[in-house]
Amino acid sequence: MMQKKDSRLRRSRATRVRIGLQRIDRLTVSRTNSHIYASVISGKDGKVVCSASTLEGDVRKQLASAKGKGGNVDAAKLVGTRVAEKARAAGVESVAFDRAGYRFHGRVKALAEAAREAGLKF
Repeated sequence: MMQKKDSRLRRSRATRVRIGLQRIDRLTVSRTNSHIYASVISGKDGKVVCSASTLEGDVRKQLASAKGKGGNVDAAKLVGTRVAEKARAAGVESVAFDRAGYRFHGRVKALAEAAREAGLKF
């Protein structure tokens, strides 16, 4: 019997393979009910170039007054902006967006659009 997580990982596999063949840096997203994580992974050697999440101290301070803290669209926008700024500081201009089998909707979409607005091309 296929579980929800297995289905998501199955959906993500084709995207990962396609991005892997392109040898381009990828912006990957992971989410839980209470947090969202984003990291830029190098296309050459598979190492993490930079990352951002709702667990970081600066992000937590900015979300301190917000209800729900890390599991909402506002938090996702903040993480998207931060990961884009860090990536540009590390010399990454364009990435492939790896949504890891999640639907391009809600928090995942908010993170992607915030990263685009902060100057990351994908």
